[in-house]
Amino acid sequence: MKAKIQSIAVLTGGGDCPGLNAVIRAVAKTAINKYGLGVWGVEDGYLGLIEGRMHPLAYDDVSSILTVGGTILGSCNKANPFKYTARSGKRTRTKDLSDECIKLLTGYGVDALICIGGDGTMASAARFAAKGLAVMGVPKTIDNDLYGTDITFGFNTAVTTATEAIDKVHTTASSHHRVMIIEVMGRYAGWIGLHSGVAGGADVILLPEMPYELDKICEVVKRRSERGRRFSIIVASEGARPKGGKVVVAQRIKDSPDPVRLGGIANVLAEQIGAAAGLDCRAVILGHVQRGGTPTPFDRTLATSFGYKAIELLLAGTRNHLVVHKDGKLTSIPLRRVAGKIKTVPKNHYLIKAALAVGTSFGV
Repeated sequence: MKAKIQSIAVLTGGGDCPGLNAVIRAVAKTAINKYGLGVWGVEDGYLGLIEGRMHPLAYDDVSSILTVGGTILGSCNKANPFKYTARSGKRTRTKDLSDECIKLLTGYGVDALICIGGDGTMASAARFAAKGLAVMGVPKTIDNDLYGTDITFGFNTAVTTATEAIDKVHTTASSHHRVMIIEVMGRYAGWIGLHSGVAGGADVILLPEMPYELDKICEVVKRRSERGRRFSIIVASEGARPKGGKVVVAQRIKDSPDPVRLGGIANVLAEQIGAAAGLDCRAVILGHVQRGGTPTPFDRTLATSFGYKAIELLLAGTRNHLVVHKDGKLTSIPLRRVAGKIKTVPKNHYLIKAALAVGTSFGV
């Protein structure tokens, strides 16, 4: 028989994302209002566990945060409790501090930990579960690349932000007769690029899953120019790459569990297409604007549903699972099935077929 849960802790790991506060609110209010549980907020993701920073969350603490972007708990995408790098003078040492993190939670009387995050957060959550900690995951990422769930909260807001930017770029592109390359986030999955590109009426969409050929892109923009369409819109996922080539890396963060930061493909393409097609090209990199702002109504409701479901599953005896939205229903899958995997865009996805049918090119 599983131990009764009387107190929980919640953390937000990885990058920030619209809808995090909506989940925190749903978790805390469901736990307090429906079940009378104690709730603790871990500050700055796993870094808060490592440094012993957590505080009680009362009902009023999570009121009026539903519509607010970011996270009231703070986040961190560098701290890995199982491989934490600390500096001592001029030297650095790597330690496994996971046992200390579990002792911290136990000392505060916490019976279960709710981890809100993406693939990196869930990888650590699965390792905590393997050590005996009761864990429940909630899928968060604007990239929509978390394995096992059809959708993650934050994705809809990011797509909305990207689409609004593409709409605005249309007018300046047509006024100056330019090829505009809009770079969106997504890492190694093209979900944001695909959805915002289709919604924004892009002429070319470049995805990590479909390596492009530069001459195919140039054919499209030159053909449009010759037909009197004197501007073109290209939406490029940051993880897009040429056939037989590599992704563009903006920087490498040594002390991060995921050290590679993609970015800059739009600048590369603007230079290459301008030289090859003889057209005026400009790059627009949306960057972190896609992570910010007020979450859309869709993301608020999805995040609320996820937070509520996480508590319901824990109180029903489910442990070490990820709450997922699958085939129109809320359910869960074991964390071990999620760790180390990402969900990419299938080449036969219905939206790719629809885009091709209306004349959109994918540069292949």
